[in-house]
Amino acid sequence: MAPTLIVLNGPPASGKSTLARLLVERRPLALCLDIDDVRSMLGASLDDPDAAGVAARRLALAMTDTHLAAGFDVVVPQLLMRSALLDELELVARRHAAEFVEVLLQIGRDEAIHAFEQRRASPESVAHRHSIELIDRMAGLDPIGEMYDAVQRLADRRPGCHRLAARRGAIDATLDELVDLVERAAR
Repeated sequence: MAPTLIVLNGPPASGKSTLARLLVERRPLALCLDIDDVRSMLGASLDDPDAAGVAARRLALAMTDTHLAAGFDVVVPQLLMRSALLDELELVARRHAAEFVEVLLQIGRDEAIHAFEQRRASPESVAHRHSIELIDRMAGLDPIGEMYDAVQRLADRRPGCHRLAARRGAIDATLDELVDLVERAAR
């Protein structure tokens, strides 16, 4: 059976990382490859966030390539507002005859803003703290809303993107729906 590369996109605090961790628990030796975690492992990454982002994506692509080559699934939870990394990940999947499943976790715009403010109040990881700091550095009056809009526009331009309603507070039901979606899409 061919491995599967699953990309979970969505606005900040939509549940990407949580769902990815739970999903890999159901897929033997699957890799949960959270690029924000990789970036947070780089020394002084907040001093040059652009260079750190490029380095983290390069590492993530190499890790994805290695794991798919070994025949194992990879799940990438990542907020993506441009198609470049999606296109690169899809090429890696093709190189290994792996299935490529792109999923946009859908929550409402106001819900995304509220969820991010809750995360800001009690971040759960170094990657969350770094993301909060990077978002706080962004110009604009509504950075979460702007990111939300950009993620939606990207998904609208990608016909292969599957949309999944991410119901906050119903993680088990959302996970079951994600598993079903991935199984259908990977056939």
